[in-house]
Amino acid sequence: QVQLVESGGGLVQPGGSLRLSCAASGTIFSIYAMAWYRQAPGKQRELVATITSGGSTNYADSVKDRFTISRDNAKSTVYLQMNSLRPQDTAVYYCKAQIVTFDSTTSRAYWGQGTQVTVSS
Repeated sequence: QVQLVESGGGLVQPGGSLRLSCAASGTIFSIYAMAWYRQAPGKQRELVATITSGGSTNYADSVKDRFTISRDNAKSTVYLQMNSLRPQDTAVYYCKAQIVTFDSTTSRAYWGQGTQVTVSS
């Protein structure tokens, strides 16, 4: 019914930049909050950034002033611009969206499949 597809991951040197995208598709009536999470090897999944449907944002302290979350509601897409990347940013990055489908009256969370980001020289 609903798919979230991430793209934009890869290998980058410390200090470099990457831009992740996550496009939602399917029988979508409305998308509420969208978010990016990450999970490093041997660690729990952690919240990186969130954005409401109105554009309000929040960030984890570890990425403040380096990462920027944004969204294009017309394209049902959320982005994560990552600058000044550090080796400790290495992780699989997942997007999450709170979505109401045409056959439901309540929202539920949908996840993407993840995209690998590796920061290394």
